[in-house]
Amino acid sequence: MVSKDTIQMRAGASTARPDYTAQDFPHSPLVTFYEVTRACNLLCRHCRAEAQPHRDPHELDSAASLALINNLAEFPKPPLLVLTGGDPIKRHDIFQIVHHAVTSGLKTAMTPSATKLVTTNAIHRLKKAGLHRLAVSLDAADAPTHDGFRRVPGSFQRTLEIIADAAACDLPLQVNTTIARHNFHQIDAIAEVLAAFPIVLWSVFFLVPTGRALADQRITADEFETAFEKLFQQSRRQKYAIKTTEAPHYRRFVIEKMKQDAGSASPRPVIPNIVGTNDGRGVMFISHVGEIFPSGFLPVECGRFPRDSVVHTYQFAPLFVALRDPDKLKGKCGACRYRDICGGSRARSYGLTGDPLAAEPDCAYGASYYQQEISNRSLPLCSA
Repeated sequence: MVSKDTIQMRAGASTARPDYTAQDFPHSPLVTFYEVTRACNLLCRHCRAEAQPHRDPHELDSAASLALINNLAEFPKPPLLVLTGGDPIKRHDIFQIVHHAVTSGLKTAMTPSATKLVTTNAIHRLKKAGLHRLAVSLDAADAPTHDGFRRVPGSFQRTLEIIADAAACDLPLQVNTTIARHNFHQIDAIAEVLAAFPIVLWSVFFLVPTGRALADQRITADEFETAFEKLFQQSRRQKYAIKTTEAPHYRRFVIEKMKQDAGSASPRPVIPNIVGTNDGRGVMFISHVGEIFPSGFLPVECGRFPRDSVVHTYQFAPLFVALRDPDKLKGKCGACRYRDICGGSRARSYGLTGDPLAAEPDCAYGASYYQQEISNRSLPLCSA
């Protein structure tokens, strides 16, 4: 019998905050991403931020960044804070920002770029400042594929060196991988490469067409199902946890697999204790200039710090409120029995249709289910 905690891990739900539930969605995000800068020395083909070599003179300065952290600490349940970019290590005050966030009560992680700026000394300073986790990107099982995607020779090797340095100073490690056309066939191989390292989480991103990422880079709906099967099987073999980003329908896949394993013939799925975060639903993003978005992949400005409170924006901005209401979803997502714990990628819907409430374009399950649902409206919908 598989425990609920194991199901949460496989479905991409967070197990880092057992005190956070779906009832917290209206007042507090589970995680907030703060893009401290758009400066970066890499030229990644899929870059959401369309990063540039130099810092934007309009980005929030040190004082404004610390004030932003103070505002985040005012949430009824302060969120997990992820410092992202660009490359956060390009900011000279990043260690001060980390220290202030930690002492303000925010568990803090960082996603630096794999460059020579992430020295052994820098990693030790981040650990000393109280950083909870370091996340690096590995987008292939081999250097040519990874470096071609990141468009900088040597970035694959540099990533492995950063992993080794972080492990040496006992800083918890997360690896992020963006799944797209270039590496879809390498999912199992990447999982095996990661098995050699002491990572705590493999976060698997599914490409959203925004920034430099193009729609034709993404995989098909049927290939999503193939990827989900591979991730599910890897989650049974690997010691590290596996979660997905911008693929909430992995939760549906896992629940269906667990039903099959249990031999259940019930037409209504057994819903495990999955939080069910999504863009704007337990997630918030603040850009380098203070724009407040439902996520970094759904760049619709709902407010701007410091003019607007991030707490008030998350709680009351119309788009945030709509994204937290499954009844607002359209098409097959609005009819789906898994709408409360999945809801489809709101960012992908926006990126491909211009409507953040439109049906998830890359879900194979929803199409056939939608036809069944509109012909039989009595089928019960689930609740998280």
